[in-house]
Amino acid sequence: MSENEVIIDGSVLEGGGQILRMAVSLSAIHQIPIRVKNIRAGRDKPGLRAQHLKGLEVARDLSGGKLWGCALQSTEVVFHPRHLLGGEFFADTETAGSVSLLIQVILPCALFSPSEVQLTLRGGTNADMAPQIDYTVTVFKSILEKFGATFEGCIEKRGYFPRGGGIVRMKIQPVPQLRPVSLLDPGRVTRVWGRAFVAGNIHVQDAQKMAELCHHQIKSAYGDIKIEIIGYKENPQQAVGNGSGINLFAETSTGNIFGASSLGKRNLNVQEVSAQAVTELLNTIRSGGCVDNHIQDQIIILMALADGKSAVKCGPLTLHTKTAIYIAELLTKARFHVEECPDGTNIISCDGIGMKAVSSTPMDC
Repeated sequence: MSENEVIIDGSVLEGGGQILRMAVSLSAIHQIPIRVKNIRAGRDKPGLRAQHLKGLEVARDLSGGKLWGCALQSTEVVFHPRHLLGGEFFADTETAGSVSLLIQVILPCALFSPSEVQLTLRGGTNADMAPQIDYTVTVFKSILEKFGATFEGCIEKRGYFPRGGGIVRMKIQPVPQLRPVSLLDPGRVTRVWGRAFVAGNIHVQDAQKMAELCHHQIKSAYGDIKIEIIGYKENPQQAVGNGSGINLFAETSTGNIFGASSLGKRNLNVQEVSAQAVTELLNTIRSGGCVDNHIQDQIIILMALADGKSAVKCGPLTLHTKTAIYIAELLTKARFHVEECPDGTNIISCDGIGMKAVSSTPMDC
């Protein structure tokens, strides 16, 4: 074991893959060697799954680093990064493992690389227990742009459980620094939009019915706003396997965007799928925050790396967010403060460290 390795217990707090993803990203950005133990100890099937393994491999390649213990079901890995690189990188989970979770590992590193990073990612685009790719390219991208960064994304093919096979291509330009954000005014909802989809042998009428149900339920709650929800069937040439679900988005007068989704399952009918997505969206709007529960933890790494003080108003803190704050403080000098407000909201503030992008690739000695 290297004397400089930071030991990270993967069983703390949320106890899932988020600890590994954040730790690896910050390790690569700061060139800090880490040893992560008890990986995903809080899950029914602990250890590395395919998406975690592939995320680690891309982080290793993007940082010119070394990796030990990277195998399926491994509960301990050691990662020694060197320096960040630009270029083209490829990852294929060979399962329905979430492409969006791969992006969570890779994108923060790419923002501070010396040149453009191009990604080709294969796996599940609309997987359970993970952000839908639609959420990543809509809500997460809108948040990232508030920090002064962005990416180009192309969903070439959809992939569903259990086969996966989806293809997403991305181009990420590095930024000199991330700027801090102040998201304290939730505003009022001005519009809601969404897409109900089916693929494979599922009839398009299911998508159309989900869209109608969502439209009716949202109109009952907010009849004076613009609502546009469509139902459609994926082109067979652009989707692998059978899948169904709905993605909903709401925008407020202050430019906040919230997301909610629900995936079709054998034990759920279209009414239940629609109700799940609508309930999630309405609960977010009524929480009084400026971000939804899904982005609440994803924003922590950006706040920690930004140049200056950020403040974000949100609903009750999720365990994922508490975990993200723990890892960010462990591997950076950023410090977070959470203020509980009388109305049940919270304000997360952070003095970011002002991380700068690598200007050029260091020469080996």
